[in-house]
Order: sequence, then C-alpha cells, then structure tokens
Amino acid sequence: MNDLSPVQHLFDSNLLVEIQKCGTFSAFDDGATIMEYDRFVQMLPIVLEGTIKVYKKDEKGNELLLYYLSAGDSCCIAYYCCIETKKSQIKAIAEGNVRIVSIPQQKLDSWICEFTSWRKYIMLGFNLRFQELLKSIESIAFQKLDERLINYLKEKQRITKSSIIKESHQNIAEEMSTSRVVISRLLKHLENENKVLLYRNEIKILAAL
Repeated sequence: MNDLSPVQHLFDSNLLVEIQKCGTFSAFDDGATIMEYDRFVQMLPIVLEGTIKVYKKDEKGNELLLYYLSAGDSCCIAYYCCIETKKSQIKAIAEGNVRIVSIPQQKLDSWICEFTSWRKYIMLGFNLRFQELLKSIESIAFQKLDERLINYLKEKQRITKSSIIKESHQNIAEEMSTSRVVISRLLKHLENENKVLLYRNEIKILAAL
C-alpha cells in the first residue's frame, strides 16, 4: 500500500524518505470522487497507480473533462488551491482502481526551497497541464467533432494501455460536451470503416485511428 516505486524515478532519495514519512496513502475504487467542487484543498495528491479524470464546471453546471492524471502525475490546479487555501475549482474522479499519496499543505512551499527534484516536478507538472489545456482549447475551437472523438479514443488507449475502451456512449458524450446520439453516429461510422467494434459500454479499437 505504501509503495513509492511508481514515482521513485521522479524524486531524490531524501525526498522519497520525506514523502514516505509525511504523505497519506489512500486507495479509491472505480468512480469514487477523490476531489470535489467547493471544498478546501489541504493536501496535494500524487497518483501512484491508476487514472484520475479531472473535470471543470461552467456557470450553467455543465462539466468539461480537462485532462487525465496517471501514475506519477499531480494536479497543478489542486496545488494552487492548496497553497492559496482556496476551495477546489475542479472535481477528480477515479477511473478504475486508483492509489495516491497526498502531501500536506504545509510541506509544499518548504520542499520547493529544500528539494531540487520537487521544484522540477512541480514546474514540469504545471507545464504539462498547461500544454494539455491548450490542446483541449484548440480541439474544441478548431477540430471537427469526429476528429475530437478520434483523439479522445487515442488518449484513452494511451492512458489505459489497452485497445478496449470501457465507456458508454453517454459517458463519452458528456466528457466531450455533446449528445449521445451524435457520438453513437460517429462511432458507428468508425465501425463501418472497420476501425472499431462496438459493444455494450465497450469499444474495441481494431486499427490505428
């Protein structure tokens, strides 16, 4: 349970000792809420195993999938809320079984000065999430919906390392901010092109998209 091997390549040995000593280790089942909107963030989660989906809600209450977090990742938005003692602007949901280690708020600033590997980790995390957000904005602004769907499936395949995508058409539609009917039509078109096979709540990728 308290195994840090998935992140040991990211931090120096002294910092790993500190994380082991100060961190809180937690496990979540598929679909569990790890972080909720409008709750104060007091710890920074680092993913050790599994995948976390991070959502943002607009003024009308519609949710948009921002990005995925996998082993070794942390959330820059959570980091900002934590150090500024602000309420969460995001929701984080476990996809599959997830294991994390949470770093207490009071350690975040001191470790920036004390450990070079922690400073690099935080800066790299901000850069990666920023690039992902830019890609999401470009996708919504400039890509057709069929292209966005293909990119969605590719990202799912990359994250899960599997050609089997276990998502319903409704879930995909919600994450892409469109309707189930549209997603079903586009997926059927991909199936007719022999690129995917469609099952109940499951999509099998047959060829390079």
